[in-house]
Amino acid sequence: MKTVTERFLKYVNYDTQSSEEMTVNTTPGQIELARYLVEELKALELEDISLDENGYVLANLPANTEKQIPALGFIAHLDTSPDMTGRDVKPKLIENYDGGEIVLNSDKDIVLSPRDFPELLKYQGKTLITTDGTTLLGADDKAGIAEIMTALDYLQSHRDIPHGKLCIAFTPNEEVGRGADHFDIQRFGADYAYTIDGGPIGELEYENFNAAEVKIKIQGRNVHPGYSKGKMINSILLAQEFIEQLPKSEIPANTDGYEGFYHLTDFQGNVEETKLNYIIRDFDMASFKRRKDNICQIAFNLNVKHGQGTFVMDLKDQYFNMKEKIEPVKHIIDNAERAMKEVGVVPDVRPIRGGTDGARLSFMGLPTPNIFAGGHNFHGKFEFIPTFAMEKAVEVILKIINISTNS
Repeated sequence: MKTVTERFLKYVNYDTQSSEEMTVNTTPGQIELARYLVEELKALELEDISLDENGYVLANLPANTEKQIPALGFIAHLDTSPDMTGRDVKPKLIENYDGGEIVLNSDKDIVLSPRDFPELLKYQGKTLITTDGTTLLGADDKAGIAEIMTALDYLQSHRDIPHGKLCIAFTPNEEVGRGADHFDIQRFGADYAYTIDGGPIGELEYENFNAAEVKIKIQGRNVHPGYSKGKMINSILLAQEFIEQLPKSEIPANTDGYEGFYHLTDFQGNVEETKLNYIIRDFDMASFKRRKDNICQIAFNLNVKHGQGTFVMDLKDQYFNMKEKIEPVKHIIDNAERAMKEVGVVPDVRPIRGGTDGARLSFMGLPTPNIFAGGHNFHGKFEFIPTFAMEKAVEVILKIINISTNS
């Protein structure tokens, strides 16, 4: 059996960064990793292995017991975030971490410090994998892939362990919100599934934001500034007026827990035209609707003030809170909690202040909560993962299978 750490260190060599501007089904690096995983799955003697034109890897491990057991799925995503490069990742192993500062890159004076990231102190004496300060690490979600593959390897090396049908999927483009776009639930074949895509050890999530994106185009009028009195309409100033209408306290930096927000993600403009991109997030559906209505009302009022067509808005829902789809099959959460406790992990059941493929899959008919992959500080140069957290994730996967088989 390869260890989960060995697998993870192999997978991070693949540059699988996804892109918001993608004009093809997925990026070349994701396909390259997908092909490698197909060969690994073949070596493990899984069945119905496929890689489709959209970059989805599917496979299953047939049941080895006659007992009627629901088919259980495990899912992780191939891509890493567009927020920072994933090319030429050079992971560093910090053995027996002493609780001090970790110099990631002496030339660039990049230091991973417990003063900035106090959660590091939980891992004194453990082995950590960090970046070299120039890339992200890719534990989101290559750790999830490594954990699923290692669990499969264990089962195939211990074929006397009974289990039902296990359905495996490695999906593209999760980081840009397209991971479920072409997911074939019927082909996948699971009754319910888990994404192995959470953060620190113990995380178990079955609530997530309701989400919408808003794109606003603001039309101004440019005239030579020396002769512009009564003529110029500065779209940048109109954009500022729009921004001022939204509650200043309801932004990501000021919210936590179940609190929702408006988040300005992009601002591009000049006198003639300015574009604003927002995302809206809230756990409660009624509050989510109020936020959408509020931002639409602001645009309406400003159009009344400045002229129809000055503010052109495009608002689209992105995904919804999976809680309503998970609660009818709450036993899958109970099984995961029990599995964690039985392998010595303290469950940390919390809402996801974001979204996962599981949210969309749940609304497509496949209830899919989210389990920890073990990492911290995803999407940036301070990303790290304790190796023991990956090992515990493998144990949790195997224990969930055991509980599902014997319940």
